[in-house]
Amino acid sequence: MSGLVVVGLNHRTAPVEARERLAVPPDGLEDAVRAVLALGGVREAVVVATCNRVELYALGDEPDALAGALRQHLLSRGGAGVSLYEHRGEDAVRHAFRVCASLDSLVVGEPQILGQVKEAVAASRAAGGLRGGLGRVMARAFQAAKRVRTETGIAEGQVSVASVAVDLARGIFGDLVGRKVLVVGAGKMALGAARTLARAGASLLIANRSFERAEALAREYGATAHPLSDLGMLLQHVDVAVCSTGASGYLLTRHDVALAMKARRGRGLFLIDIAVPRNVEPAAGDLDSVFLYNVDDLERAVAEGGHGRAAATTDAERVVAEELSSYRAEELAQRGAGPTIVALRRRFQEAAAAEMERSLGGRLRHLGEGDRAAIEAMLDALTNKLLHAPTVALKEAATGADDDGVLRAARTLFALDAEAGGGRPELTAVRAPGGVAAKAKAGTGR
Repeated sequence: MSGLVVVGLNHRTAPVEARERLAVPPDGLEDAVRAVLALGGVREAVVVATCNRVELYALGDEPDALAGALRQHLLSRGGAGVSLYEHRGEDAVRHAFRVCASLDSLVVGEPQILGQVKEAVAASRAAGGLRGGLGRVMARAFQAAKRVRTETGIAEGQVSVASVAVDLARGIFGDLVGRKVLVVGAGKMALGAARTLARAGASLLIANRSFERAEALAREYGATAHPLSDLGMLLQHVDVAVCSTGASGYLLTRHDVALAMKARRGRGLFLIDIAVPRNVEPAAGDLDSVFLYNVDDLERAVAEGGHGRAAATTDAERVVAEELSSYRAEELAQRGAGPTIVALRRRFQEAAAAEMERSLGGRLRHLGEGDRAAIEAMLDALTNKLLHAPTVALKEAATGADDDGVLRAARTLFALDAEAGGGRPELTAVRAPGGVAAKAKAGTGR
């Protein structure tokens, strides 16, 4: 995986005001992938964008040029003056594994990051950004993350950013039973906050751009639902407001909060802004009796509160190292068995295509385009099923002591080293690339 490069920034290398300049909303991930693919020299790409990180994963042939292009792309989008990190080759693979396993998260062990990376991979596939190598890296990263969560204690206890925010609220108000807490937003982060607050006995109010979504969440947690237009009124009555929406601008300005504080007559207001871009104007925190915390403040709270999991983290790093070693062996096997597997698949596809052409030119010539496409799909499926077990066996053999012997046997059994003109028809595709639909140009085999 020497052509893999990762360039990005996270909560350790850039403050929230820098991260929010590069933020990508969930519905913008596909366009973000297309923009990376358009840089030139990029074969595959994934864009991971969360409240605490923005990372560009790209696979190409020229790592130096690729890294430079990725850096320039981030700088052009607002990353000027930001310290960007870079990983290449196996280090990039290791980084992907650690990110998915939440070892690189603000709160080690938090569960949200794996789902966020899976969403990024799905967006990349939809945008045509995954074709092979990078897809295998991400699949193994998900496997490593699953092992970390099931084989270590890293996920024990309250380990989400939302839960740390709620701990801060407890530090200010003590017992949260009966306290009025407003959750602004209905996404995953807001859901995490709602769960923890409900368990703590808080009286919940939920405001969201989609009132139907707010109602659904309110029914689940015994809360009351409100539209976002009620925010000003709600701030006059609640003790805590947890903000986590995907809004691109401030939902609460300093002026909004100042008006609410007049009506509160000196009662303190605790604002927790866990969104990136931020939902609350930072200047609101300068007002008397207003306590405003953002995601960077949460990192400091984690360090001061001793949320570290030293033993579990050590176990998790061991799992990542094992998965990385296994991935390395598989990639070596893939390269060793690759030419034989490609040749074997080509041989089966050519044989299927020749038979299909013969039948469609003879007794089945009356079939329409739909029926022909159905036959092609059937032959594709049959070819894939027949080749699955041999493909797995060849990959496994490539890592063994007799790898050359098994590969030579396969090439001999299926005549994979035969000359193109030695009795084998020359074929050219007439439908989708990689399918069996092909037309024999030579007369042999007809």
